[in-house]
Amino acid sequence: MTDENLAGGAGRPAQTTHPVLKFLREVAIILVIALVLSTLVRSFVMRSFYIPSSSMETTLAIGDRILVKQLPVPEVERGDIVVFDDPGGWLDPSLVAAYEPNPVLEFLGFVPSNAGSQLIKRVIGVGGDTVSCCDDQGRILVNGQPIEETYLDPGVAPSTVPFEVTVPAGHYWVMGDNRGNSLDSRYNMESSGGPYIPEENIVGTVFLINWPLDHFRWTGTPEDVFGVVPDSA
Repeated sequence: MTDENLAGGAGRPAQTTHPVLKFLREVAIILVIALVLSTLVRSFVMRSFYIPSSSMETTLAIGDRILVKQLPVPEVERGDIVVFDDPGGWLDPSLVAAYEPNPVLEFLGFVPSNAGSQLIKRVIGVGGDTVSCCDDQGRILVNGQPIEETYLDPGVAPSTVPFEVTVPAGHYWVMGDNRGNSLDSRYNMESSGGPYIPEENIVGTVFLINWPLDHFRWTGTPEDVFGVVPDSA
């Protein structure tokens, strides 16, 4: 093979890219890949949320930042803390209209654009469950089994509102851990969307409190509470 067969041909100097331009191009490629991966992660795997209210205290405090798992499996279980879209009439329209996410944090995926229309509560009953309040010791019953809700603060009544419901298939009955300050399923019997959360409204389950650092901890299903609950008939 002669020199004339080589790329560029004989007598012509090989073209080179200026080092600065090469560096900038590589940085641009890395940024594009990072943004694509970030978009995929926050769209399909997990997303960060900010806690704006006291309805889940003291499990989740105002100002906490949490990570929410968005994958469809495993399915939502009793005891999971979930983020969900308002099924209709749970939130004051003025509060929803007033929500304005930080555009930079929204772009980076640290806050969702529609968080103003989303809520966070704990799942107490799944489809088919009968949930009622309360037994003679003031405990919530799920399928006739009283549960000891260890995540409630000492002295917090499981509910001061009596109720008995059977959760429709494909829906959830949810309650906040701060039972005296949580407009949850109990208080939405007459809401336009009803008191139950449809499966398709579930955004994801909380698995980590990641900020502030002194609140850092994993969250999960409290098996000690719900492990004794029998399956629904």
